[in-house]
Amino acid sequence: MIAEAAPRPGPLAVWWLGARPRTLVAAVVPVLVGASWAGRHAISIPRTLLALVVAVALQIGVNYANDYFDGVGGVDTAARMGPRRLVASGLAAPRAVATSAVVMVCIAATAGIVLALLTTPWLIAAGALSVLALVLYSGGPKPYAASGLGEVAVFVFFGLVATCGTAFVQQDRLTAGVFWLAVPVGLLACALLMVNNLRDIPTDSAVGKRTVAVRLGAQRSRTLLIAVVVLALLLPTTGALGGALPWLVALTLVTIPLAVPPLQVVRTAQGRALVPALIGITRLQLVFGVLLAGALLAS
Repeated sequence: MIAEAAPRPGPLAVWWLGARPRTLVAAVVPVLVGASWAGRHAISIPRTLLALVVAVALQIGVNYANDYFDGVGGVDTAARMGPRRLVASGLAAPRAVATSAVVMVCIAATAGIVLALLTTPWLIAAGALSVLALVLYSGGPKPYAASGLGEVAVFVFFGLVATCGTAFVQQDRLTAGVFWLAVPVGLLACALLMVNNLRDIPTDSAVGKRTVAVRLGAQRSRTLLIAVVVLALLLPTTGALGGALPWLVALTLVTIPLAVPPLQVVRTAQGRALVPALIGITRLQLVFGVLLAGALLAS
């Protein structure tokens, strides 16, 4: 039997598909946690909303940019096992996808400039670095995502920069405790990319994309991924034991049962069978972030 082609999404659904909505959790959680660090009586709603616009718009922008560069560069092929990409599948013209990426970057830049005017011009420099990282992730003469540095960028920008930056704009200052929050948030964001890269080892290897998963091989990648998730879940409680965080953050330990099913999948699954792990870790990151933020607000 010949498999039927997947139905073509509607015009709006195409762009929603390209935005990769599941990945937006990685943009929302650091803003939620960073804002909550300021305490329930110190949160600036306008500044938090501006930070959220910056984070979400940049996440969608990098998704569109990645779709464009990997599509025109031949990295995304028919053998790819993940969700359909706009350029590679022909759902949208390359120029339209590139334009959409630029639009999202402009939205993020506008919100970021307003936020910088309200706080410090140094935020403009952080924003410029974020945009540069967005472009060079899968674009430019030597995309760093193909060299095994994708996880580093995700940790830095969706962990340290987004969480600490949101915390800073609340009160125009940072304290050391926020790093105990930023690190686990960044690690869980990395875990999502690591599952993707574990799934894509065969196709990435075929096109010369040397991700961490390709370099380490499947088995060591599985071990590293499990270690990253476990470390992320333990760090807030460790910070509380050291006096850097309030004791209520230990409530995040109740998310450990949520981590078990996806990590069991990670231990043995290959290819499309890893999709439940992606869904499970996305859910874990969201619940972990909400509990962590709630614990901070209640402290």
